[in-house]
Amino acid sequence: MKNIIAGVDEVGRGSLIGPVYAAAVILKKKLDKKKLKDSKKLTKKSREVLEKYIKKNSYWSIGSASLKEIEKFNILNASLLAMKRAIIKLKKKPKKVLIDGNKIPIIKNYNLKCIIKGDQKIPEISAASIIAKVSRDRLITRMSKKYIKYSWNKNAGYGTKDHLSAIKKFGITKHHRKTFHPIYNILSLKKNRSQVESN
Repeated sequence: MKNIIAGVDEVGRGSLIGPVYAAAVILKKKLDKKKLKDSKKLTKKSREVLEKYIKKNSYWSIGSASLKEIEKFNILNASLLAMKRAIIKLKKKPKKVLIDGNKIPIIKNYNLKCIIKGDQKIPEISAASIIAKVSRDRLITRMSKKYIKYSWNKNAGYGTKDHLSAIKKFGITKHHRKTFHPIYNILSLKKNRSQVESN
């Protein structure tokens, strides 16, 4: 494996809850690249089957940035931090790292390149998108068991109609990203109301 290429992708950037995840993947030669697609174009079951197949036939790692880090650094920088952590954790150091999107993390002594829509073009990035998506979905599904009313097991914390309705009805949990607009707007509205009532 002289020309080792790693693919990197993140997931959860647009979600209203929890951490952002990233995966880095170096595919082994025996893996059939034709089986790989962008995770968003696969069914949940297909992603789970492919995730196992990829993990058996690759070097892979996962990095994440916490809710606190998202609120401290903003979601873009937190996503880049998750990617950096995933890249550094790889057991083999790649010769080149291809990253989905138009931004790259700053890492010394790594050859990094961003690829627009890389998850649709580069098998290594497609594989990373699948592993990142399945891994984060598992976490969100576990979290949803304590917060059934928000339907996180179905919406993965994104701002769907049912999720936003639940927030308005039941309030915000400790897992919600308070700096994100729908949440921030709701909190600001509540703050303004309480100030009006106290005056």
